[in-house]
Amino acid sequence: MTIDEKLSHAVRGVVELLVNADIGGLANQCVLSRLTKEDVRSVVNEYGRKLVLPPSDAYRELDAVRVSSTDIPRWSVRMPLWTKEEGRSDLTLELTVTMGANDTQIELDDIHVL
Repeated sequence: MTIDEKLSHAVRGVVELLVNADIGGLANQCVLSRLTKEDVRSVVNEYGRKLVLPPSDAYRELDAVRVSSTDIPRWSVRMPLWTKEEGRSDLTLELTVTMGANDTQIELDDIHVL
């Protein structure tokens, strides 16, 4: 699996948890979160639209930037979220994805409107 495929797979898993409103699963998936479970619920509820899975080709255009000066490969990733009402929305998921030799670790940095 290429780096791009690994990043896409990691982000897809987080997006699926958000779409399914599985906030507990999201908390388990992320090794660190700058948002509490209630923060996540609040942001999604306040946005006021129903999250849906993005088209599969949306993951090919992740905004992923390699974090410099780290021993283990790490990326700062932004992914627009999709809603039933809008399609691609202004709501953006921000993650830090670290890829060790045997595992991928995900940190939830933010969910916000751009």
